[in-house]
Amino acid sequence: MEPEKKAVLVLAEGSIFFGHGFGALARRVGEIVFTTNMTGYEESLTDPSYAGQILVSTYPLIGNYGMHADHRESKKIQIEGYVIRQLCSAPHHAKSNSSLAKAMETEGIPGIYGIDTRKIVKIIRESGVMPACISVYEKEEDIQELIWMAKNLDYSKINFVERVSQKEVLRYGNGNKKVVLIDYGAKFGIIKELTSRGCTVIVVPYSTTAEEIETYGPDGILISNGPGDPALLGKESAELKKLFDYPMFGICLGNQLLAQAVGAKTYKLKFGHRGGNHPVLDIKKNKVVITTQNHGYAVDEKSLPVEFEVTHRNLIDNTIEGISHKELPIFAVQYHPEANPGPYDSKYLFDEFVKQL
Repeated sequence: MEPEKKAVLVLAEGSIFFGHGFGALARRVGEIVFTTNMTGYEESLTDPSYAGQILVSTYPLIGNYGMHADHRESKKIQIEGYVIRQLCSAPHHAKSNSSLAKAMETEGIPGIYGIDTRKIVKIIRESGVMPACISVYEKEEDIQELIWMAKNLDYSKINFVERVSQKEVLRYGNGNKKVVLIDYGAKFGIIKELTSRGCTVIVVPYSTTAEEIETYGPDGILISNGPGDPALLGKESAELKKLFDYPMFGICLGNQLLAQAVGAKTYKLKFGHRGGNHPVLDIKKNKVVITTQNHGYAVDEKSLPVEFEVTHRNLIDNTIEGISHKELPIFAVQYHPEANPGPYDSKYLFDEFVKQL
């Protein structure tokens, strides 16, 4: 019989949680964050915006419908580790071709279950996101070494975009309108939304210059989501400013980079916005939409230049959820209109972008 896997989660503030292990026998360090999604763990685990992070699910039962390639938002699992209350060992779904535990084991990702996830979330809400270390092992583990590993991680100094961005140019669809998607960690769902609206999508690496982007003859430019601190991407933000002659649409990190391009500042939220139930006010339409979110940074409203206006606002903490240029066809939102997982309330934003092309 295969020996039972043990697991431990160590937080930088000193808390230690022992539980059952699943996935790979491995040690990983990352910034620990939580998501309130009740479904959609496949999409969350493969979202490049989670690169460098250990994810906690607030919903207790995870893994009940297995894993399937059609539900992935990138080619691999992006998180450093997964923390859940209860693991389903016998998933059932018509499309499932692997259990969650098996997929994580294959891709080298450790997980822990059977611990008090509510307590962990309370710690994060009170103390803020912080470094953590997760280990899945069979015999014994050096807890002091794990504590040292957690305390010596500085998430904000690591360029995770460089790790997740495509290294080559990719082309999707064969439509009449051409969109260059700058890949800072783009989800597959964004590409699907554009191609389903008759666009040819050219995905370029995050470091592509404005001059190189113009050689593709785009009708518009989409600035994708992605992981990490936007302040590390000052050079990339400066390149965006050179492309203001084109219609532009920014999503999540794309919203922050667009703001940086015009001189605005960003700041880190205490515990971020992650989940599929965040209410946002669309100021121009005077309506509330329920949104999917996954970000730890926000735009500083006081630093936004006069040529831009706030178009969307978070109804929980009043932070900026969208901006647009007052004259040019340039706009962005801080959340994920493509959802995956989450509600489809904001897919109209893709329609508005395509109309501007």
